[in-house]
Amino acid sequence: MTDQQRLEPALIKAGIVVVLGTIMSILDSTIVAVALRTLSGDFHVNVSTIQWVTTGYLLSLAVVIPVSGWAIHRIGAKPVYMASLAMFILGSILCGLAWSATSLIVFRVIQGLGGGMIMPVGQSIMARAAGPHRMGRVMGIIGVPQLLGPILGPVLGGFIVSNTSWRWIFFVNVPIGIITLWLSRSFLPKSTRDNQHRFDLLGFALLSPGLALIVYGLSEVGTQGGFRGASVWDSLIAGVILVTLFVLRSIKAPEPLIDMRLFRDRTFSVASIGIFLTGATLYGTMFLLPLYYQIDRGDAAWKAGLMMAPQGIGAALVMRFAGSLSDRHGPRYVATFGMAVLALGTFFYTGVSATSSYLVLGVALFVRGIGLGFGMMPVFAASYRNLTHQNVPKATSATNIIRQIGGSLGVAIFAVVLQTQITERLPRDGARLQAGLIKPTVSDLARMADAFAHSFWWSFGTCVIAIVPALFLPRIGIAQHQTDRVQAVVD
Repeated sequence: MTDQQRLEPALIKAGIVVVLGTIMSILDSTIVAVALRTLSGDFHVNVSTIQWVTTGYLLSLAVVIPVSGWAIHRIGAKPVYMASLAMFILGSILCGLAWSATSLIVFRVIQGLGGGMIMPVGQSIMARAAGPHRMGRVMGIIGVPQLLGPILGPVLGGFIVSNTSWRWIFFVNVPIGIITLWLSRSFLPKSTRDNQHRFDLLGFALLSPGLALIVYGLSEVGTQGGFRGASVWDSLIAGVILVTLFVLRSIKAPEPLIDMRLFRDRTFSVASIGIFLTGATLYGTMFLLPLYYQIDRGDAAWKAGLMMAPQGIGAALVMRFAGSLSDRHGPRYVATFGMAVLALGTFFYTGVSATSSYLVLGVALFVRGIGLGFGMMPVFAASYRNLTHQNVPKATSATNIIRQIGGSLGVAIFAVVLQTQITERLPRDGARLQAGLIKPTVSDLARMADAFAHSFWWSFGTCVIAIVPALFLPRIGIAQHQTDRVQAVVD
């Protein structure tokens, strides 16, 4: 390892702070997944309504992320990171004190407004400190929460729900957040400010409600039982129009929330497609799995959460190796292999039944984790490959928006598919079975399993599609890439 590739102590300390903050934010993306049935019963609402506790959080992450690029320039990365941590801690306290489903959803949005800037600002801090020659190794470290968070979330949430009150799902963030906030003062490098940048208020006014309306419209498909309701089409059409206007305006705007000029770079565009699809299958599948174990298999929350662990183990085993491999040999082959393995692991779930072997399902999820480890980190690292130092904050904001939008749409779409399939197969008792109000028969469990199996086909299809952009990523390592760029300048 050369001196340039080594990670000095200051960079490692900053990485610790970023990892702690990021893992809190991502844990809360999925930690409530195993508590949805409990929350539904406590607040006397159906699962379709309570799923907004997850979707609302993911959506608020996507909405606030565009602000991070401007805030880094205007206020400085370190102050913004610390302010985001403080808001996340406040949101966590409020969620733990929620008295109704509506209040919990509102407080989750507040929590997401803080958590949404933790990830992109933290990544920007690390990207600037590490430089492009160490990006693969750094992403392998700070990428740990991005893969382990969605897995550890259900595990931790399951044990909390089974042994204490669901409120501790949120209160557990408070001591970790306070420690991270204290460490940030000493461990994060000082940041510069640039008062020349302006906030794109009009772009924010177009993008934020546009995304919210699209996700809301998709969720209403499940509530209305299809695309028949006026609220579905009104929301979807309005959302698409607003997002389209945002894109058209951003092309010519001097300082847009998402710099569309980044997409002129082929590698960034291809990597962004891969990030979107990976986010969809990651969060969407993590929404389906706990519900399958709890509703169809009748498992307790702790067991459903524990069954998520194999994916985290598989990802942890290969993630850093995948980052180094991508740096040396290029992201194309590493990411393509990862996406193919991800699809293979997901394929086993397309045939789930009410009696599927836990061992087979666990091994399949372990394989899926290996695929995520090899597929996700090289794609993220590749998005920074051709960028200048000044474009790193813009790219960090853009890629995180894309991932959260992918996750939000993945959860919304997979939830709609699942609800539609349950309604078709169990038109009379589907809702009561989801809420655990009646004891299911063997026939009921078989039909419920078929509904989940059909839903997993959507996740499998997303993984297969994600192989395509991976095939168009660069095929050479970062060292050779930099040599070629220098030679091109000389020539």
